[in-house]
Amino acid sequence: MHTVIVDYESGNLHSAEKAFQRMAVEVDAGRVTVTSDPDVVRRADRIVLPGDGAFPACRKELFDHRGLFEAMEEAVMTHARPFLGICIGMQMLATRGLEYSPTPGFDWISGEVVRIDPADSALKVPHMGWNDLVIDHPHPVFDGITSGDHAYFVHSYHMRVADPAHLLAHVDYAGPITAIVGRDNILGMQFHPEKSQTTGLRLIGNFLRWQP
Repeated sequence: MHTVIVDYESGNLHSAEKAFQRMAVEVDAGRVTVTSDPDVVRRADRIVLPGDGAFPACRKELFDHRGLFEAMEEAVMTHARPFLGICIGMQMLATRGLEYSPTPGFDWISGEVVRIDPADSALKVPHMGWNDLVIDHPHPVFDGITSGDHAYFVHSYHMRVADPAHLLAHVDYAGPITAIVGRDNILGMQFHPEKSQTTGLRLIGNFLRWQP
């Protein structure tokens, strides 16, 4: 079993690599490597796409790495390999993002990425820090996870899914903010599981064991 974390020069991958490697050992999920090689991505058993920064910049970086998106698309959409997008890696699953200017996403999960607009004007954007997950739909990734468990967020935009069935979990920030989305073999987490301590490590381990 081989899990790859896609490196397209968008964010520091060190903490994600260490967290996934640790949990791969704990759940006996094989090896975890960081790569920008499309051939390695195409052959991977599981794919993780992180991302930090702004939606348009991350998308540009990804597509500037020739063949990388096509390799992911073949593995995920044709061969149904398990996929996890983290932060901007999750947002790019949407139909389009509206940060700075309308930017097309992968359209793997229909919806738009919109700016957070809390009903309470005293709440600041970006949404930063710990918040309680609220589970909306059951999923194997929630094994050992319950509503109220904490995750760590740093973001100003979130995905608004077109199909409510694809919203697996949200958090409350004077209004609902999408936390986890998913369908078929695809998952996305707005927060950083590698920085979310016990809850995040459990989610990573569950993803590594997940058989869609």
